[in-house]
Amino acid sequence: MASFTSGRAAPQPRRSFREILKSYFYWTYSRGSVPYDIMVTLILLFIFITPRLWNYGAQPTPLTGPMHPIVVSANRGHGVIVTVQASDVKIPPGASPSVVKNALRTAIEPVTGDAVIIERWETVTDSQGHLAWRVWTHR
Repeated sequence: MASFTSGRAAPQPRRSFREILKSYFYWTYSRGSVPYDIMVTLILLFIFITPRLWNYGAQPTPLTGPMHPIVVSANRGHGVIVTVQASDVKIPPGASPSVVKNALRTAIEPVTGDAVIIERWETVTDSQGHLAWRVWTHR
């Protein structure tokens, strides 16, 4: 009598819940298998659904740059003269010259960069009648 094999694999012993979790944690499944597809689906659901369910506190940063144009003009080879609106410069009333200098440096930094030396400054009125700071700088 000939014995015929059915081509089916021998039944695998049942794994414990701990072994299943361990295999998922160490990602031991081959690509294209059902457990692999389940893991990928769960990861994608987490990525796309959780931002709608939880507030992660991510907020866009407010614009901190100047609200008005900064005017830059040449100073006959001695550096540049930068004119910035007074409303764009945060200077407390009665501030010392060093505080004014630091506030002006921060205000003109988007145009000049941080490697400038401020020689002097003065307040002026622009063509529209707004108060502005005129700052003489060089590198």
